[in-house]
Amino acid sequence: SVGDLDAEQRALVRRHWLGFVFQSFNLLPRTTALENVELPLVYRGMGRAERRRHALRALDEVGLSGKGHSTANQLSGGEQQRVAMARAIVAAPAVILADEPTGNLDSLMTREIMDLLERINEQGTTIVMVTHSPECAARAQRQIHLLDGKVVDLDAVPSLSRPSVLESVV
Repeated sequence: SVGDLDAEQRALVRRHWLGFVFQSFNLLPRTTALENVELPLVYRGMGRAERRRHALRALDEVGLSGKGHSTANQLSGGEQQRVAMARAIVAAPAVILADEPTGNLDSLMTREIMDLLERINEQGTTIVMVTHSPECAARAQRQIHLLDGKVVDLDAVPSLSRPSVLESVV
């Protein structure tokens, strides 16, 4: 439970355990893809060379190994979302919170981002995704349906032996 933690303790939880993917990407527009991905590692106090190595690996993992020096505003929407995904995974978080990660993407990019989320999940990271897309929700292992902020349908809880769960809140 994080309810009793003070602001500094909550910041530590976010810094060390959580990754975030936003619908609107939230990239720094005139900053390179590489620098955007390095940002969470800056907050961890990681040295420049190690940060660079981790960020390059994360960009490669999302299929953007050649785009590190492009600024965010030079990238397509799908590429920007991949940079956002790389930023979320660069620090190897236990949980990624994804808010409408495909909301601004066409159907091809949506499939690619969902494939990427599934690969990350298979590597042991729990994904909690909010989506209005029935197609994206259908790919989740568990769905929780909300109406007016209240749970109206809760699928069966997955096996406790699984290391992680790709969840969807619709």
